[in-house]
Amino acid sequence: MQQLFDIKGKVALVTGGSRGIGEMIARGYVANGAKTYISSRKAEASDATAERLSAIGSCISLPADLSTLDGVHSLVERLESLENGLDILVNNAGATWGMPIEEFPEAGWDKVMDINVKGPFFLTRALLPLLESRAKQGSPARVINVGSVDGINVNRLPTFSYGPSKAAVHHLTRVLAAHLAERQITVNAIAPGPFPSKMMAATLEAHGEEIRRGVPVGRIGEAEDMAGAAIYLASRAASYVTGAIIPVDGGITGCAATL
Repeated sequence: MQQLFDIKGKVALVTGGSRGIGEMIARGYVANGAKTYISSRKAEASDATAERLSAIGSCISLPADLSTLDGVHSLVERLESLENGLDILVNNAGATWGMPIEEFPEAGWDKVMDINVKGPFFLTRALLPLLESRAKQGSPARVINVGSVDGINVNRLPTFSYGPSKAAVHHLTRVLAAHLAERQITVNAIAPGPFPSKMMAATLEAHGEEIRRGVPVGRIGEAEDMAGAAIYLASRAASYVTGAIIPVDGGITGCAATL
């Protein structure tokens, strides 16, 4: 059973890995023996998190702005200079933008779509050679996209581009899974509910108790909840799973009551 969920010795890249859900996943990988690269647009934050996680295992910072193709290619070139293969890619880097519909700007729409949808597609494409070098039948390489329950349900907050971007991530996951299955690369997505993160901080501060009441299990997600799902999808246990969208949300999408 321990071998079923073992990821020791694997090489992983977690985008948006300097904080929030990305850091939760990276910490889980590092603590369980995976050599983990993290990337973030802010080099100082990425470097600081990598230094902190290096106290428990192997973590290396590769800062990059993944909203642009130049940033994607820069990250891939640096990773290729360090590794001849990649076992796990976690596309977690994300952004949101909130503003009343009458004022919602094109720049806000484009930023969210570029980071949340375009970035994962082009980074995955650019990393195919490294992923394929580790992919084999029975032991596939893994792509794990981080979506959101907002891509399944409708959020009443004025974040008009965020939910649609995450719904696109979910469908992109299925499309990539179909195209990459024969290459022995699985593609799955995690759809988180409320977790403590910089993106959620203001919302939790203003509406935390209301949000908790809306979660069937009665609490906000914790780091172990996210790490557990990401480790499962990266391990032998999930080698026969692809094209799946897995809500990690305390039951919000699966069993919340509707009046």
